[in-house]
Amino acid sequence: MFNIKPAASRIGLAAAALLLSTSAALAQAQGPQTGLPVVELGAGMHLIHAEVARTDEQRAIGLMNRRDMPANNGMLFVFEDANVQCFWMRNTLIPLAVAFVADDGTIVNVDEMKPLSDASHCSAKPVRYVLEMNKGWFDKRGLKAGTKLRGGPWPK
Repeated sequence: MFNIKPAASRIGLAAAALLLSTSAALAQAQGPQTGLPVVELGAGMHLIHAEVARTDEQRAIGLMNRRDMPANNGMLFVFEDANVQCFWMRNTLIPLAVAFVADDGTIVNVDEMKPLSDASHCSAKPVRYVLEMNKGWFDKRGLKAGTKLRGGPWPK
């Protein structure tokens, strides 16, 4: 176990908050981010085209400022380490569903998120992957905790 000095953790939290607020302000000024790589995922018989957000800035901007998203498109957020991941919808105009995904591609939990809300939606346990789709996407297809996704960065 390691000990983080309180001053160092405050500096780290301040830097993270500054990065998020700067990225959010940048997203609001620039519009939706484009040009992210796309990965094909499978969920049962359903095919997903997910843009991949890997960097802090890409993850902070996410799907902000988009007015719509095709039915089987989404965004896969990839984190370096497994942690409890929490998402909100600031500057996000479309209602979304979020699936928190374990290292092996198994959905841990799913939640629905309202546009322009600061309400937190968190993973039930530490995860490295989060998949956002249009609201109701998982529910309409009967995909829930325990469903295994295919084709992602997790082992086959």
